[in-house]
Amino acid sequence: MVSIGEPWPEFNAGICYRDLVRRSDAGATMIEFYTRRYKSSAPLNGWLQRIHNKQITIDGCVVTDPDAIIREGAQLVYHRLPWKEPDAPCLLGILYEDSDVIALNKPSGLQVLPGGLFQQRTVLTQLQRHAGNLEASGCQEPHPVPVHRLGRGTSGVLLCAKTKLAKCRLAAFFADGTSRNSDPQQKTTRSITKLYRALASGVIIEDEVVIDHPIGLVKYPGVAQGLYVASPSGKPALSKVTVLERNKQSNSTLVQVEIKSGRPHQIRIHLSFIGHPLISDPLYGTGGQPKYTDQEIVNESFAQDGGYERPGKPVPGDCGYHLHAHRVVFAHPATNEIIKITAPLPPILHMLEESKAEEGT
Repeated sequence: MVSIGEPWPEFNAGICYRDLVRRSDAGATMIEFYTRRYKSSAPLNGWLQRIHNKQITIDGCVVTDPDAIIREGAQLVYHRLPWKEPDAPCLLGILYEDSDVIALNKPSGLQVLPGGLFQQRTVLTQLQRHAGNLEASGCQEPHPVPVHRLGRGTSGVLLCAKTKLAKCRLAAFFADGTSRNSDPQQKTTRSITKLYRALASGVIIEDEVVIDHPIGLVKYPGVAQGLYVASPSGKPALSKVTVLERNKQSNSTLVQVEIKSGRPHQIRIHLSFIGHPLISDPLYGTGGQPKYTDQEIVNESFAQDGGYERPGKPVPGDCGYHLHAHRVVFAHPATNEIIKITAPLPPILHMLEESKAEEGT
């Protein structure tokens, strides 16, 4: 399998966060602005450290006085210093590629888009580097970008567009699939089919389970936007679980899951909801809820860069579980031809007969 990916540098390039001061914020001090708007990024002392460290400019000028008054229309820039991102794989196998689409075999441990500690060590970075190589070889206006997400701990097929038109059409397919297939009674023809393999805890008795519990957000320490959980007030979600193999000795079940909607962490939440969370999932327990539900207040300690210390409790990006996007079937955005892409299974997600067949080859 051909791969893309270059080794990661030891440190990233840092990042700049820009704000244009609105009328409602005019007249506030700089420290008031940042602690009010970005209180989840750093505590008061952390923002003071960043200001004194000359990491914030107003209209291009470094300002070290936290009590400086900001005016409407001023441009504030916070310069986050370069840091060493956590370890992450850098190679992605190419499962399919043409002038419109590229499908990658994403390894577990690699984040798809920038966020949190991972700003450079992402699939997007390697795609952009690949685009630079395409341009150098004469490809006109490549615009590669993932059109859906896989959790950092999830491996397998990641579908990416190479042009803006392909991106729009593929994104519409995914959005349409989520909106039209959240009702288990609704029969529709979809442009995208996604099949996953997963290793669930416990022995699932039924051969097939359809889970249609909604998924919504709750407050959770260390996750600024909130944590996705099973919630009656959430958005509709639909997963079809098929048992492939039961293992009473290890108290586990190998399953295939077809997701007919695309909510964040949907498979992890839905299997947890029916009492069979993924084996070694550090975050979700039973009932589609996190293992640790007490809402501790994040303390005021801060890291070297001024931000909060990483929470001690598990967060969504933590790895350890076994979940693999095994197969994607979709209508090609330019030709409407049906394309089927399969990512090789990790050994732990093979059925017994599949393992024997592989050993015999």
